[in-house]
Amino acid sequence: MSEFQKTISLTGVAILLILSALLTAPTRITPDSFLDQGELFFPEFTDPNTATTLEVVEYDEETGSSRPFKVTFQDGMWMIPSHHNYPADGQYRLAQTAAGVMEIKKDDYRSNNVADHESFGVIDPLDDTATTLKGRGKRVTIRGGNGQILADMIIGSSVEGRSSLRFVRLPDQKRVYAAQVDIDISTQFEDWIERDLLQVETRNIQQVTLRDYSIDERTRSINQRGVLTLDRSDDIWKANQMASGQEVDSAKMDELLAGIDDLSIVGVRPKPEGLSKTLARAELAQVAQADVLSLQNRGYYFTRDGNLVSNEGELEVQTSDGIVYLLRFGEVLYGSGETVTAGGGEDGDETSGPGENRYLFITASFDAKLLPEPPQPENTAFLHKAEEEWTDSDRSNKELQDQYARWQEQVASNRLLSDKLNNRFAAWYYVISSDSFEKVRLDRSDLVKDKEAMAL
Repeated sequence: MSEFQKTISLTGVAILLILSALLTAPTRITPDSFLDQGELFFPEFTDPNTATTLEVVEYDEETGSSRPFKVTFQDGMWMIPSHHNYPADGQYRLAQTAAGVMEIKKDDYRSNNVADHESFGVIDPLDDTATTLKGRGKRVTIRGGNGQILADMIIGSSVEGRSSLRFVRLPDQKRVYAAQVDIDISTQFEDWIERDLLQVETRNIQQVTLRDYSIDERTRSINQRGVLTLDRSDDIWKANQMASGQEVDSAKMDELLAGIDDLSIVGVRPKPEGLSKTLARAELAQVAQADVLSLQNRGYYFTRDGNLVSNEGELEVQTSDGIVYLLRFGEVLYGSGETVTAGGGEDGDETSGPGENRYLFITASFDAKLLPEPPQPENTAFLHKAEEEWTDSDRSNKELQDQYARWQEQVASNRLLSDKLNNRFAAWYYVISSDSFEKVRLDRSDLVKDKEAMAL
């Protein structure tokens, strides 16, 4: 055999050995569970502003029942279905929540075993087949237009030793991941509503009237205990029927104004539709018997002469904008959680127990007399002259005309705001905390004091 033939033969043997080694070498297998580690949970969800509904379901281990909370965009407005479709300031908060959900990644694969779901806290709170009350997670579902699901996940317990990580599972999968969850998915009613209930600036409040009375529910007669009217002039408050040796306690007055400004609701109940429409028109003359019962259940009554009164008196607030708020304080409501925020129905509210709150009935009106009408120009001859031809009288009349036009615009704007507020207030009985009630339900002894003796 020639040297060339030997070389060819050896080369062929070497190639065969290499091929054999490649064919018989162990294959490196990567489990499918790890293939998507580090990827986004919802890669097709890329625009948070497409979200129109957020539904969060939590589980109450004490009652053994799921507790849903939902915010959605419907009929041109944001609302909270679980709270009688109360208007929600939800657009921006929902977009922020959606953006946070979009960024959640499958940081660390943990398990593919259903038996681990309880310890990880990722059992679906809506799973009726699960036998355990423990280990239920928070199910978060975000939908877009036409009910399209953009994201749907179950957020479980925190990872031990790494509080920023939570166990996360998709409802239709067994796999559990540890993921960075840096979002506040609130199910608190007060986090989704307009907190500034009255939308009033304390510097614009010019008069506060507290009417302290009680009602004989049988005869509908009023026992008037006192009326305290406080007026502001040059930032000095004065009270009616105040003796020469008395003055308004400025510190207490500031606390009252702060209480009015900070007045916030902890719950809502819808008024009957007929009553709401009547109140929106600022008319109380024609009210159905069912509406009267709705009012009485919450501490509001009509007197013999047709006036609406409340069993805990009234607070009236007048502003320099001409808007007048009337707050009527009603019956006590006990409870906590959804018992307070949404209630159990028209007559299902708690009348005894822990956690004291109170019903609040609000109306708004506009009083043009609170915006003094400025003088009008004596004539408008300046309109027919070039500006360089104006006399001093023309310039004065032009200034008067401008002032009057601004007054008319202010009246129209404030009347519109009043109507908007009243339409919103007309639909609801509000619930405020006892703490909020105590801050604004003061009397003369709280606000009027003897003048301090001047030091010699």
